[in-house]
Amino acid sequence: MANTSVKTEANCEHLKQLIREVPDFPKKGILFYDITTLLKDKVGFATLVDSLSEHYMGKGIDLVLGMEARGFIFGPAVAYRLNAGFVPVRKPGKLPAATKKYDYALEYGTNTLEIHEDAIVKGQRVIIVDDLLATGGTAEATARLAESLGAKIEGLGFVVELDFLNPRTKLQGYDVFSLLHYDK
Repeated sequence: MANTSVKTEANCEHLKQLIREVPDFPKKGILFYDITTLLKDKVGFATLVDSLSEHYMGKGIDLVLGMEARGFIFGPAVAYRLNAGFVPVRKPGKLPAATKKYDYALEYGTNTLEIHEDAIVKGQRVIIVDDLLATGGTAEATARLAESLGAKIEGLGFVVELDFLNPRTKLQGYDVFSLLHYDK
């Protein structure tokens, strides 16, 4: 068991080295963690998908939900590895059939997410996957939306978590797993 932990730590350190840090983006004072440099690295991307999926192996996951837009990159890959289906969670007006929506508060305003009404069968075991856990608002909204359709949330998985923003305070009661952590 100790070897797995050492391997995971080494993988995570390798993945961090593949992420480009861009100062003052999207505005002055923000340090942006650009994952596009990790995505283009075939070994890095495979390691990321395998490491994220490994956390949920053997848990009987039925569906992986991914939020627009970067959740669409990782969600299907993780779903494939878990032999699960993938469900997109989108911005309003993007899904063609009847939807259920969830409005949630942002720091300066509100946002809305939608999912097809028939995307989840009551009792299905679901994980939510995205690239970044910052404030936790979008992840919480996605979990609430999925629960409103009867999903059993087995976890929320992220590539990067910004620990200094304390996102887990909004996600209490959920199993939250992040591969990479940043303190600043």
